[in-house]
Parts: sequence; structure tokens; C-alpha cells
Amino acid sequence: MPPNTTASSGQKPGKSGRKKGRRARLLLIVLVLAIIGGVGFGGYWSISTVRASFPQTKGSITLEGLSGPVDVKRDGYGIPQIYASSDEDLFMAQGYVQAQDRFYEMDVRRHMTAGRLSEMFGEGQVDNDEFLRTLGWARVAKEEYDTKLSAATKKYLQAYAKGVNAYLAGKQGEEISLEYAALGFSNDYKPEAWTPVDSIAWLKAMAWDLRGNMQDEIDRALMSSRLGPKQIDDLYPKYPYDRNRAIVQEGQYDELTETWTQGAQGTGGSTQSGGTAGGTGTAAGASDALQTQLSGLYDELEDLPEAVGVNGNGIGSNSWVVSGAHTVGGEPLLANDPHLSASLPSVWYQMGLHCKAISDNCQYDVSGYTFAGMPGVIIGHNANIAWGMTNSGVDVTDLYLEKLTGDGYEYDDKVRSFATREETIKVAGGESKKIVVRTTNNGPLLSDRDSELVTVGKKASVDTAAPDRGDGYAIALRWTALEPGTSMDAVFAMDKAENWTDFRKAAALLDAPSQNLIYADTEGNIGYQLPGRIPQRGKGDGSLPAPGWDPGYRWTGYIDEDELPYEYNPDRGYIVTANQAVVDKDKYPYTLTTDWGYGTRSQRIADLIESKIKGGGKVSTEDMRQMQLDNSSEIARLLVPLLLKIDVKDDDVREAQKLLEGWDYTQDADSAAAAYFNAVWRNILKLGFGDKLPRELRVKGQCLWVRPTDTTGPADEVTEVRECGQRDADQAQPDGGDRWFEVVRRIIDDEDNDWWSAPKTRTEKAANTRDELFGRAMEDARWELTAKLGKDIDTWSWGRLHRLFLKNQTLGTEGPGVLQYMLNRGPWNLGGGEATVNATGWNAAGGYNVVWVPSMRMVVNLGDLDKSKWINLTGASGHAYNAHYTDQTGKWAEGELLTWSFSEKAVTASTSDTLLLKP
Repeated sequence: MPPNTTASSGQKPGKSGRKKGRRARLLLIVLVLAIIGGVGFGGYWSISTVRASFPQTKGSITLEGLSGPVDVKRDGYGIPQIYASSDEDLFMAQGYVQAQDRFYEMDVRRHMTAGRLSEMFGEGQVDNDEFLRTLGWARVAKEEYDTKLSAATKKYLQAYAKGVNAYLAGKQGEEISLEYAALGFSNDYKPEAWTPVDSIAWLKAMAWDLRGNMQDEIDRALMSSRLGPKQIDDLYPKYPYDRNRAIVQEGQYDELTETWTQGAQGTGGSTQSGGTAGGTGTAAGASDALQTQLSGLYDELEDLPEAVGVNGNGIGSNSWVVSGAHTVGGEPLLANDPHLSASLPSVWYQMGLHCKAISDNCQYDVSGYTFAGMPGVIIGHNANIAWGMTNSGVDVTDLYLEKLTGDGYEYDDKVRSFATREETIKVAGGESKKIVVRTTNNGPLLSDRDSELVTVGKKASVDTAAPDRGDGYAIALRWTALEPGTSMDAVFAMDKAENWTDFRKAAALLDAPSQNLIYADTEGNIGYQLPGRIPQRGKGDGSLPAPGWDPGYRWTGYIDEDELPYEYNPDRGYIVTANQAVVDKDKYPYTLTTDWGYGTRSQRIADLIESKIKGGGKVSTEDMRQMQLDNSSEIARLLVPLLLKIDVKDDDVREAQKLLEGWDYTQDADSAAAAYFNAVWRNILKLGFGDKLPRELRVKGQCLWVRPTDTTGPADEVTEVRECGQRDADQAQPDGGDRWFEVVRRIIDDEDNDWWSAPKTRTEKAANTRDELFGRAMEDARWELTAKLGKDIDTWSWGRLHRLFLKNQTLGTEGPGVLQYMLNRGPWNLGGGEATVNATGWNAAGGYNVVWVPSMRMVVNLGDLDKSKWINLTGASGHAYNAHYTDQTGKWAEGELLTWSFSEKAVTASTSDTLLLKP
């Protein structure tokens, strides 16, 4: 069953409800009159202002710079398919059309990646800009453009920028987007011309969101202030290779040729660890300095805009491919649903790019998911192949504790001078601010961005392992994405790849972010490739910050591309990637990471495929869709039998316990059992681990604006509510991801383990055993849900707790309440959950609301591409009152997929609007 997604207003019947309804109607009337009559946000907003930025989708437009006519065909969801006669015209039209729908989003993202948000939003963004300027994404992007990218890629980037600028020509801000009208009330910001570097820089932001284990590296180091090595190992268990299979199962590393080869399984004398806190890459002896520097960095990361990515564990993705031997149509099926933080509009933009005739002058016939602001297609298919991506999780970042002396830093018993650069941050409505970015041979000093960290670094003490503290300490970051690369070349190479050989050549160009790439083609082949620039280390395994002054901890190089694991047409007939280990620990000589996802989702997907093909069964496109919606909770499967054995004395708690009897562990939105279990799970984590973790690991509660969508009936209510996630101020809280599943699984049979202890409170006695702690968690969950959902358990449902709010990433998060109301949407009540295939993730530290989602879903049918299916989280448009702002969200929430037309005949049949772009 698809999840129940009815949006709830929280309205209660009776007189108070009618009063709320009257107040809501009054608010709505005032708001509408304000927009129509002229008292909007500080000035005159009319319907014409709201609609002024809507794109022209019919008729014709003359664009200077085109060499020939271009057709833009849009379907009923506003999804464009572009037809041109040259590559340059194709990408110029892509830039124009994406700017029509999404330029404000593009503009915000480029300012973010360049550390220039203050130019748009004022002094409140200066700290973020300082941090992002220190990382220097825009500088690296420019260096890539100047020195690394092919001539063809530069030509396409220039054509794309020309298309964007053709759209901007002669337009005022309010003609581009409603948000510019709002900004016009507070500052004189004007959009500037688009550049090729603006497009490249967005890849750096995506690489940051998918950067690997940097957060775990910080967390482990902070834990050492309160926990010993054994306890930290408990909280970072090794990957369960015996239970959750790795991606690559058929193949081996050949030590003689130093290559990965397809063929019989073998061993390679591996030194790889599957997940451990016992690495040697720690700045031993600099513990005080490290703790203070990292706790400050933790806060800096927490304060970054959500558009840069959710700070924490749990983000992942699903992809899998099934060969034609196991499908209904006899050709491969490929599914993908990347998990990212929810955003409005969605990070993805659906589009088709078609040459009217394939030739040397026009080489592309591709359709899929793009990034607004970048030419090409990131995930999708062309006429010959399809591909998907999930985050590999390989470790491509290292933090270094740097020892400062005078105006330099120590390395190999010598003092080196910093590389420095001055950056000027312009501030809307205020004075510009200058900062100096200092860089060591390991990377930029992140700690320089916090004056308190600078002071603490100077005063930090250390023990005997590093007796000479010099003039203090700082934290530097080394990250592969801060080195110029060729990932933009990879996008275009993948878009026109015709076979497995072409695809692997394209993958070799994708240096950052490192992604699991799955593949299928119309000839019936399936495959997997791990790409990316993946470092090799001297000492240490990257699991802990390293001493920057010791040359033994430097990176020694990168794994050669022909040594990276791949798999092609495996005998089992399918490949699953869902952030699990890439390869078994005994098959590979290099450490890829110590922090894989623990394979909960990947093994569930593999089990679903195996159950379907057992005995000769066949998988259909519909089966692939149903697998994407699987809500089964693996942690519930482990814990519920134990919870049902607890002797509960309180009648109200016993009533809630009975919800778990006969529950099939499926987390549908209308399930009361799922609501109660997840509350119990959250309280188990809080009681067992929360008060034992350092306070620095606490997660900020999230405050969300609620826009009710249930406005039916005579009340016609519209209310505005501010709702904040709750957490204890004096303790940390685990996030509840699949690492915590594994932590609990490892100790579940040790009923007297120290982790099962919880102190006495004013109202509850101490817990000293597993069952005592479980009993307390069941009581706490009962009363928590009573407060949130009411005492009557018949009214409980998981969806009422587990809600999705879509927020405009700028003025919808910090703008005035009326503006947030206008730009934001939701809530939707969802099923799914943490570490389930239908990964509507929630963070146990901040509450039950959805914080990351399947940002899109697709199923590609290689036997008939027009039978492929897709859906986006929101819609094609970034304009708040456009029909395509969130027109896909309801279907996405219900688990539906849309028809994905590819052939010209199918596209023509589904076309609603046609726009002719003329030279």
C-alpha cells in the first residue's frame, strides 16, 4: 500500500475549532487583499507582480546567438524536452529554459557556492560566507575552467551561460522571480550575468553534501573526552559483511598487475577495515587542543545553510539494476532514488536534450535529471544506456590539527609560511568585510573563521606526546574536491556514452564527488563502477583527525583508476548499491573508508529481488516501483519481540504495547504501531546513550513553519504555527541511523551491558538492565505521544508525527512570516523512515519530522524507454504560484511515478505547450 499522505492541520472539532476557523479565514482574506490590493510585504504586490515572472511556454521568442531554430516541448507537468540542430544551440536553449523556471534558485546557489550570500541577504549571512570563502569553491571552479576542462566542455558551458543571459537581458528583478520583488523592498540587489564558472561551482556544493566521513571523524574525536577506546568502538562497530553483502561480489584485485579484474572471487591481502574507531590517524597527545577546535567547528557546520546539505548521518541513496534474464520484458530495469535534504524547489530539474539528427555537429539525445544552473544531464538515460548514482561514502576528507608558530605552522620540525589570500565580502545594506584565508600544505584553516577558536587554539594545552604547543593550534581540511578536476567533462561524456567501454571512460573523469555508478544498456548488459579521486594515506586510516606537523600522515597519492572495483554482468543477474561497503574486506588492499553505511537498505533490496526471482519469477517496472516504497523497519524486527515480553504495569502503557502485537514492521503513514515503535526507539537511544555522549554532539532542535493544506469544509481554516523540535539542553542525542541499528544489535543479547543503564530521575527509578531500560522507554514514549497526538491511541498514526515540510531555502526560512507562508508548502504526512528503502529520514535528536527524502525516483526500462517512469520531489517551476511549483509532490508522496516520454513520437503525444526559439 502506498503511504497515506493526507496533510493534517491539527484542527480539533468544537467551538474552539470554529473560532480558529474564523480567525484563519480572516487571515486568509487579509493576505489575499494585501497581495491583490497593494499592502504586501512592505509595498505594492499585485497579481501582475506574482505572474510577471512566469515563463512563456507557447509561441516564439527570438534569441540572439542561436544558429538555428529550437523547439521546447513541455508536457502537462511543465517538463521541457528541447530539440536543436547543434550542440551549442541545445545547451544555450537549456540555459534559457532553466533560467525561465529556476533562475532565482540558480542565483542563490551560485552566491552560496561563491560565499556571496551577504550580497543578497545582508549581514546575517556573513559568517556563512566567511566559511565558504575559506573553502574556496568558486576559486577551484575557476581553476578547473582555466586549466582542466576540455575545449568542448568549455564551449558547452559558454553556450549555456549565453542562454541564461539571453533570458536575463532587459528584465528587472520582479520580472524574473517573486523573491526579487521581496528583496527589492530591503536592498538594491540586481541579478548579474551568468558565467561558466557559476555552473562548475555547483558541483563543489554537491561534493560537500556527499563528502564522506568528515562528521564521523569529528564525532569520534569529541567522544574521546568522555569515552574510552572500547566504548567508542562499541559506537562504531565493524561493517557486518557476514550479514549485509557488499556491492561488488564477483571479481578480484590482482596483485601482480595491480588492477581490479572481473572474474573469479579471490583475496588481495586486504588492509581495509570495515568500520572502526581504532585507526591510528589521531592527533595523539593534542587532545585538549583537538577537543576545543573540533567543538567549534561542529557549531560552524551546524550553522551552514540547509541548501549546502544536512549536517549528520543518514543521507544516502538507493539504486539497483536487474538483468533481462530476470525481468518481464527480457531487458534490464534500472532504479534510482538519491536521498538528499528536502528543498523547495527540488535540487533536481527534469529535462530532455535531443539533437534533431545525431551528427558530429550535434551529438546528444539524452533525458533525465539535471541541476538548474548546469548544462547536461546528471542521472538518466540516452538512446543506448542508462545510469544511476548513489553516494559511495569513500573517505576523501581529512582534518589536520596544525601546530602554529609565529606567522607560520610547523611541519617536519620546520616552520613554514602560510599561503594567504584576502577576501572581501560585500554586504547588502552594510559595510564590506575583509577576511584573510590562511592555508597550510594540508588545506585551508577552517578554525580561522571563529574568533573564539583562534583564542582557544592559542591557549590550548597538550600532554607529553606533543609537549611543545608552539603558539597554539588550528584545524585544516584536506579534501579532494579542493583540487581542480574534470567532473564537468564526465557529465558530457556520460550523456553521449554508447556502451560499457564509453561509460567507464566517462566515469574515469568523475573525480569528485565519488559516487557508486550503476549501468544498463539496450544490448542487455548491466554493470557497476566506483569512480573518483580516492586518497592513499601514509599513517592512519582517516578515521580521526591527524597531526599536521607529522609528514607520516600526508596523503601519498590516489588509487589508480584501473585499480578501482567494478562489476560487469555478474552471474547473480542484479547489482544493488545503497551506500553499503563497496567490496568485501578480504578482497581489496586499500582502505576506502572506515565508515560505510551498514547495509540495512541494500540487503533489504537484495532480499526483495531474490524473493521475486526465486523459482524463475520475473521483475516488472511496477515491481521496481513497489520496492522503492518498501517501508519495512529492520530495527523493529529485532526489538519488537523483546518489547512484547516486557511486563508492563501501567494500563495506559500496556494499551500502547498492544499496538505492537501482530504488527508486520511496516511503517505506513496510517500505522499507530509504527508511531509508537519509533517513539520507543527514540527513547531507547536517549536513555541508553544520550547522557553518556559529550555535550558537543548535541543537535539543534529544528523550528519549522507549518502551512496546513487541509482547508476543506465551511471552516476553510488557514493557520500559522511555529513548531520546534525538542531536545534536552544538557545532553546529546543519537540520530538513530543504521549505525545505531548496528550498535544496538551488537549488544542486544548482553542484558547487563553498561549502555543499558540510565540514572534515576524525580519520577522514575534507575535502569540497570536492558529490559528495565526498555520498560522506561516504553513509558516515556507513551506519554510523549500522548502529549503530541492525544491520549486516545485510536487517533495515533505515524504520518501525524512523520511530516514533510517543504521550505524555500532562502526567504522561506528566515523571511517574515507572511512571506514564508507564501513560499513554503506542507505538511505531508508520510510513511517510511530511517534506514528503510523508502528512506524518508528523520533525526532522532530533533524529532520525527522528515529531514531527508528520496529527492526523486526513477525506473528505466531498457527494453522500451518510453515505458520508463519518473517523479520529482516538487515540480519543474521555482515560481511560488506557478501551477508546476509542487504539482508532483502529492504523487511523489503517494509513491506514484509519471510516464517518462523519450522518443520524439512519445514526446509529441504528451506535449501540452510548444515554444519556438528563433535565431
